[in-house]
Amino acid sequence: MRTKRILEVMACFVFFAHISLHAGTKAKHVILIGLDGWGSYSVEKADMPVVKKLMAEGAYTLKKRAVLPSSSAVNWASMFMGACPELHGYTEWGSRTPEIPSREVNRHGIFPTIFSLLREADPKAEIGCLYEWDGIKYLVDTLSLNYHAQAADYEKFPTSLADMAVKYIKEKKPNLLAVVFDNPDHVGHADGHDTPAYYAKLTELDGYIGRLVEAAKEAGIWDDTIIILSADHGGIGKGHGGKTLQELETPFIVAGKNVKRIPEFKESMMQFDIAATIAYIFDLKTPQVWIGRPMKPIFK
Repeated sequence: MRTKRILEVMACFVFFAHISLHAGTKAKHVILIGLDGWGSYSVEKADMPVVKKLMAEGAYTLKKRAVLPSSSAVNWASMFMGACPELHGYTEWGSRTPEIPSREVNRHGIFPTIFSLLREADPKAEIGCLYEWDGIKYLVDTLSLNYHAQAADYEKFPTSLADMAVKYIKEKKPNLLAVVFDNPDHVGHADGHDTPAYYAKLTELDGYIGRLVEAAKEAGIWDDTIIILSADHGGIGKGHGGKTLQELETPFIVAGKNVKRIPEFKESMMQFDIAATIAYIFDLKTPQVWIGRPMKPIFK
């Protein structure tokens, strides 16, 4: 009888510990959608009805700045790791391992990511990352994920990543999912930024974003979801990596549960603040080595 009572008390402790973990959360689900090479300069001119509806329903800034250099891996790392390159150590366009030793590493031997923070706080959380560019997998701490995958033949089959993401959302109802498209960066390099081809690609990507929104609705999680749209860097001419605002300024758009309607919020924001903001949504304690600041004023 005593053993049974002990087991009942332990079960209650585990139950209430799980409840308390989520007591301060703003939403149970976060979908982070990244568009590689999406500069803020393009938003006003772009035909992106889904994105602009989310902007109208939520909060956004077009002044979020990338870290330097304004290239891919260094900025995706900063977005996921809540810190600057000098701390996480990923400093180049195609970094797969830190060029500078990370100031701190987690139990998997990688700088703490938003994915590993959620995994440590909630071992049962469903966490995924789907991407087109293979370089993403080196920056997300795959050991903290339930599932990660690259879209196969995405240049030949441009809908493949959206197809994968829709299936995953409907089947797994992830608590945290990052979906990273490799465009409009490719078009920016081939045809140039701020060109008709660039804007045509943005319209195409807007359709994929709409599919992910609909998938969350069909999965029955939309009312408890926060969606975030952003980018690693912008571009100028046919390149990026420099210090112009066309390369540095990228959108940050957030909508969904407990998000206020704030057109163009005024808080200063950097790339690494995205991880801190997601941590705030999930009520996670961030490590001291993170320098990212959550955008608290945009939430109810």
